[in-house]
Amino acid sequence: MVKVGLTGGIGAGKSEVSRLFASYGAVIVDADLIAREVVAPGTDGLRAVVAEFGTDVLAADGSLDRPKLGAIVFADTGRLAALNAIVHPLVAARSAEVADAAGPDAVVVHDVPLLTENGLAPLYDRVVVVDASPATQLDRLVRLRGMTEEEARARMAAQAGREERRAIADVVIDNDGPLAELEPRVREVWDALGSAAAG
Repeated sequence: MVKVGLTGGIGAGKSEVSRLFASYGAVIVDADLIAREVVAPGTDGLRAVVAEFGTDVLAADGSLDRPKLGAIVFADTGRLAALNAIVHPLVAARSAEVADAAGPDAVVVHDVPLLTENGLAPLYDRVVVVDASPATQLDRLVRLRGMTEEEARARMAAQAGREERRAIADVVIDNDGPLAELEPRVREVWDALGSAAAG
């Protein structure tokens, strides 16, 4: 088994790389997806978030109002740290369960947005960083995700810088260009990871 940590700044294209890896046969451990699971209605995670942030972060149906919580934590590093202290241990435990269920020859790709920020690189056999220029990230967040420029810049500023991410990478996948240029590069990385898993 090869454990891969996949990361990249918001808007860099990490999700597309993860989708491509999955299409090639990778077992994907999606930290964002798991982070939603562990704070779903009825979970201990959601109860802990409400205890910390109050019922104002709940939607009318009792689920977590993620945009409202995001507005709080992305504007205040102390509040972000408080949220991370609740969610990260729950995500780590669930991620380990998913990875442990994979076969011995599997390539297990952990899709982790905040891998750099949380010092998680040593947990993986390989770290793959999807990289794009800040201008490309900003354009994608505004044009494709409908964020205001101010929201997009705040989200980008809350993450590690480009050089910090590149510094922990075993492999960098440059994704400033069109989608058609991304697939061959991801396939090349996948082939190398498959060889490592088999060997």
